[in-house]
Amino acid sequence: EVLTLLVLSSPLLRGLAVRLHSALSGTSIPGTHSIAFVSCLNEQIARDIARAIMDKKLAAYVNILPRSSALYFWKGELEESTEILLLVQTRTSKIGELSNYVRSIHPFEIPGIVSLPIDQGNPLYLRWMEESVPRD
Repeated sequence: EVLTLLVLSSPLLRGLAVRLHSALSGTSIPGTHSIAFVSCLNEQIARDIARAIMDKKLAAYVNILPRSSALYFWKGELEESTEILLLVQTRTSKIGELSNYVRSIHPFEIPGIVSLPIDQGNPLYLRWMEESVPRD
């Protein structure tokens, strides 16, 4: 138990343990990868942000979903708009850096950026994601 706690508490040792587990089992540990959702005002902004994310190698894959209706409260008022949604597939360890970078280039005052961990998926695809996004 002490060894397990030591490994999990050290980022370096945890990273090594994750790679060892993946190599031996051929699977990925749940939560190692995430999907981040990023709301954008229009398609051009979405494409610009997606390309910038890919240029920085902060993601393996970015989907640009077509216009959707959005309802939200902004400064006490109910707003309605259309938006483009980015689905950004990356390593969970990159979510903080991804979020900081998107906030620095996004035109919204408070960009909508949220993420969810990926619990399961095609092991070959998840391995490809790992190879596409450099480790920290």
